[in-house]
Formats: sequence, C-alpha cells, structure tokens
Amino acid sequence: MILFRSTLLLSAFFVLSSILASFPAQASSSGWQQAKHIRAELVSEYSTVVPGQTFAVVLHFEPDPGWHTYWQNPGDSGLPTIISWQLPDAMQTGDIQWPTPEAFVIPPLVNYGFAGKTLLLSDLTLPADYAQDTLTIKADVDWLVCEEVCIPADASFELTLAVGSQTELAESQQSLFSAARAALPIVTDIVGDYAISGGAFSAQLSAALPQPPVAFFVAGGELVDHAASQQIVTQNGSVLLQQALNTYFTEAPATVEIVLVDAAGQGYSVSFQQRKQDAVPSGSTEIQVTGGTLSNNRFWLILLMAGGGGLILNLMPCVFPVLSLKALSIAGNSQQRQQQRRDALFYTAGVVLSFVFLAGLLIALRAAGNAIGWGFQLQSPLLVGLLVYLLLALGLSLSGVVQFGLGMMNAGGHLTTRGGAKGSFFTGVLAVVVASPCTAPFMGTALGYAVTQSPQVALLVFAALGLGMALPFLLLAYIPALARLLPKPGAWMEALKQLLAWPLYLSAVWLLWVFGRQTGIDAMALLLLGMVALAAALWLWGRVQLGAAWFNKVAALGLFLLALVTLWQGAKLQVAANNGQQAVSQAQHWQNWSPDKLAELRQQDKPVLVNMTADWCITCLVNERVALNTERSKAALRDYNVSYLKGDWTLRDSDITAYLQQYQRDGVPLYVLYWPGQPPQVLPQILTPDTLRQTFDSLSQQ
Repeated sequence: MILFRSTLLLSAFFVLSSILASFPAQASSSGWQQAKHIRAELVSEYSTVVPGQTFAVVLHFEPDPGWHTYWQNPGDSGLPTIISWQLPDAMQTGDIQWPTPEAFVIPPLVNYGFAGKTLLLSDLTLPADYAQDTLTIKADVDWLVCEEVCIPADASFELTLAVGSQTELAESQQSLFSAARAALPIVTDIVGDYAISGGAFSAQLSAALPQPPVAFFVAGGELVDHAASQQIVTQNGSVLLQQALNTYFTEAPATVEIVLVDAAGQGYSVSFQQRKQDAVPSGSTEIQVTGGTLSNNRFWLILLMAGGGGLILNLMPCVFPVLSLKALSIAGNSQQRQQQRRDALFYTAGVVLSFVFLAGLLIALRAAGNAIGWGFQLQSPLLVGLLVYLLLALGLSLSGVVQFGLGMMNAGGHLTTRGGAKGSFFTGVLAVVVASPCTAPFMGTALGYAVTQSPQVALLVFAALGLGMALPFLLLAYIPALARLLPKPGAWMEALKQLLAWPLYLSAVWLLWVFGRQTGIDAMALLLLGMVALAAALWLWGRVQLGAAWFNKVAALGLFLLALVTLWQGAKLQVAANNGQQAVSQAQHWQNWSPDKLAELRQQDKPVLVNMTADWCITCLVNERVALNTERSKAALRDYNVSYLKGDWTLRDSDITAYLQQYQRDGVPLYVLYWPGQPPQVLPQILTPDTLRQTFDSLSQQ
C-alpha cells in the first residue's frame, strides 16, 4: 500500500514537472528576473502570432520604492535602458516607445526617468515567409537603477510564442499593455521649430495644445541645461519654450523631440525642426540667408509686423515733436511736387539707415558680450544729456532764437536743393533717435525675433521698421489726393512753428528727469546749468547771425564749451544702486524685481505680476499711469493677492536683459503674469485701465 502511494506521488510529480517544463516554451511572459532594488520581465501582447504580423512586447520594470530608471535623455546623469534583440533573420524591431518621463531633482543636478512600475513598449514584425511553428524572442537588457546611489545591471530574457494561422491575444496581459499605451505621450501633428541663440534653446509651437503645458522634456542629450529654469509662454495662440543651453552643447540636431506635460500629467510629443531648416509650405518660396533658410510666409509676416510697429510709432508721444518738423516741411512745399517727393525719399533714407545703423551697433555689442536691447543708447546718461541739449536747441530754433542754416528745420523757407535734402535726411535721423525710448504694438515681437536670427535677417527687420515709420510721408508725397488735403502755406506756419517748440521743450524736460533718475539731483543741477549756458550760447549765436559784433561769437563758443563740460561732469555722477529706491518701494504697491525674489514667490505658489520698465520708456510710463498705478488696479492686486514686482532697466542690468530674452523680447515694456497652475502669460504692450482686473477674473475662473 505504501509502495503504491509512493509510486502515485512520483508519477504525479513527473506529470507536474513536465507541465511546468513545457510552460515557458510557449508563454507570453519570460518570468521575473530579480536584480538589486528592481525586478523585470519581458511580456508579449500575443500568445500566438501569424507570419507578417507586427505585435508589441513590453519590458516591465518594478523598482523598489524610492528607486528609478531613466528616460531616453537621462538628464544630467544616468543612462537610458538599452535592449539588444536576438531574433530570427529578417525579423524587424522598432525603437523603444518611451513613456512620459518625470524629473528627479538631486541638486545641483536634474535627471529624467521613471519611478514605480515602468513599461517600455517595442514593436516586432515577423517576416511574412516565416515557416516555423514557434517563435523564440531573446533580449539582452542593460539598465541603471538609482536612488542616492546608482546600480548598473543587466539581464537576459527569453520567451517563446506559438506561430499559427490565427492570432491569439494573451488575455492575462491586456491590462498591462493598456497601461503601457496610456503612459505614452500623445503624438501631435502640431508644427514646431527651434533656434539656438544668446546661450538659450528657444522653441515655438504653431498652435496651442489641448491643455497648457507646465513643463517640457527635450529628448536630445546635451542640448539644454536640465537644471535651468524653464520658460513656457502661451501667446497669440502659440506656445513659446525656452531653457538655457547645456554646458557641453556642441551641435544642434536637425530635429528634436520634446515632450510637453500639462498639469494633469498628460504628455504631448512634438517634433521640432531647427529653424534654419524649416520646411517651406506649399505655395511659398525660400529666402536664403547666411546660417539658414527662412520660410517666406513666416519671414514676410515678421516684416509686416515690423512695418506695422514702425507706422504706429508715429503716434507715440516721444516721436511727435520731431515729426511735426517734417509736417511743416511738407506743408511748406505743397506746391512743389518734385521737392516733396525728394524730401520724402531723403527723410525715408534717414529713418531706414538710422534704424539699420542702430541694429548693426546692437548686434555688434551683443556679439561682444554686452547685455543690451532696444533703447540701449538711452541707458547712457551722457547720451541722454546730449539729447536734452539737442531738443532744447531745436526748440529755441523754432522759437526764433537762432537758425541752424534752415537745413535742419526746413520750415517752409526758400531752400536750395542740397539744403532741403540734407534737412530731410537728418530730420529722419533725429526722429529715430528720439523714437528709441518707445515700443509700439507689434514691435516687441518683431524685434525679439530679429535678434535671434542672423545679422542679415535682423537688419532687414529693422529696415522694415524704419520703412513703416516713414510710410505716411511717402504716401503724402506720392499720392496727390492725400497731398491736396494739406493746408496751403501762409502766415499761419510761423505761428505753428513757434507753437511746436513747446512739445520739444516738454520732451527735453522729460529727458532731464530721466537723466536725474540715472545720476542724481547734483548731476541734474549741473545739467540745468549746462542748459542755461547752451541757451545763452544760442542766443548770442542768433545775434551773430543778425550781424552782431565778433565777441558775441567768442562768448557763444565759450558758453557752448561750458555746457559740454557740465554735461560731462554730471554724467559721471552715477547714483549708487539707486540710493533710497528700496526704501521708497516699500511704501508703494510694488516690490523690486530680482530673479531670486521671483523664484521665491513662485515657490510659495503665489500669483505674481512682473513689470519690466525704464524711466526713458514713454510707453512704460503711460501704462503705469493709466493701468498699473490706478486705485482700480491696486484694488485688483489686493483682491487676488497678486505680488507686483517691478524691474527697472533705466540703466543696464544683465539680469533684466536675460529675463527679456527668455520671452523673446529685446526691449521694454514687458508684462508677465504668473498664475498658480497656469503657464506664464505675457500681457499686451499697451494696457487699458481694466486689463489687470479682467485678466485676474478670467484666470481665477479656470
């Protein structure tokens, strides 16, 4: 009896052993492989496949709590998982389909990878002429698993599938593959491009994603500084991305994948092409420039925006006083069509060449490492003081104190051909100099784009800006119907000429205030003394023009030298770090901006409004008076507990310049609103009294 039972148990053991031995031969899983702090298996979606079929397999990782593996771009350290397949001849394999990664911050490093259950999908294709009744899949896998320490590991996996005339799903594994596909980023058909400029990686999507992104992962290794802050701006239906370049950056790839992640953790995969190699849409042509190719459609849109910005610039208060001089010129020559056209052309040449000169100087200084942008010349107190003198002198000339050879003013007198052309040209030059503190709508986008491109493209954009500014005078000169709307010359012109001196005096006072803000009250007093000396010198020079004795000329030259000396001395009296401004700001509804202060407030998950301004920026001052410093706006800031930070670019500040470049801007004003759970939002350059309240109301309801 005992012998019978032993025999029965032995037989059962052999049967069970046979079943277990045959199970791995045709199973959808390789079984678990255990390594330090992680286990892994290779799983097939099908238990039976057919010749010619493409099917999925998944490498399934389960690391210990607190441990992680790595993405295709592991970040500052780490290694991606590598699968080496051993398969029958002619069998095809696809790349690993990487899930949406997460960031692991290990100061000062940032790595990209996966914690918890990780599923790496790959597609395999069986040849159509495969004749065997089984398929053996082998894979050698290398990975790195890390916590505070990292442990490299490798393992070999093997599974065998049946090959038949009809496919059969591995039912027990379907939930695993559903989870694997759900973890993949959604592949979009949105067009994206990127550029490398100014030490930063800048990318742009042509359309918004279903949900605004809050983070992004660049798949290309050694392309971005992974630990650097990311800038994500949704603007005009597109998304702008920016991050500092990697220290080891050497070459930009033609295309790069970026995975953008929304607040819910959903990833979106977008392929970005290097901007100099943009594909040209059907029906458009290409413009060849040094360093790359631009899409004709996109390029002409930028030029149109620059021209529109230049046109609107004529309406800015900082430009009007000088343009009034040109209006007098056209009115004075209303009966001389050829002279009108000649003057308009020379005025246009003065405007365009001045913008191109400023662009060239800006490009050269930036290439030399200077952190500057649009309006940079007014960050120099010496140049501001010279401009004060110039506007004062022009105003005195319009008031009849002195005449500058009539060429500059060209206010309706009988001119020679040469004098009129010179006067028109330098009126254009002067208009550009005085326009530099202003930023019109469309200008910020166009100029921000220009400084990220090759010098040739940047110069073309600035030339378009100048052409837009000169366009009204070209139209008046070349369209008779418009020219006929101008009043006929008469005695009224002399009165108007003297009246127009007052906007010039007011502009001089404004720039005097800017000079005082830059250098202090003592320097401002010296400049006032210089203005008195200059006025006296011009008065004496006017007497010389009327035939006064020679000593008037000597005295005028002496006073003129005194004006220059006082300006030089005053410009050297810099205010040390804006003495007292910190104490003043404490009593205001704003705080001084700094990168650290902004980062601190954002870490506290507080809404923050950033205002980048300058005392020489008329647009900035108007916005503050109309929209930012009103009781209504202050109440809106209090109601929504918005911290208001103000950055002052009156003098050069490399931190502010870098901040502007993050948002593809090259000048002020710039208004950026940071709202918890939302990407940063760039507000319009021209604000209304209700802009803040309406924006806060809209964001609070999302």
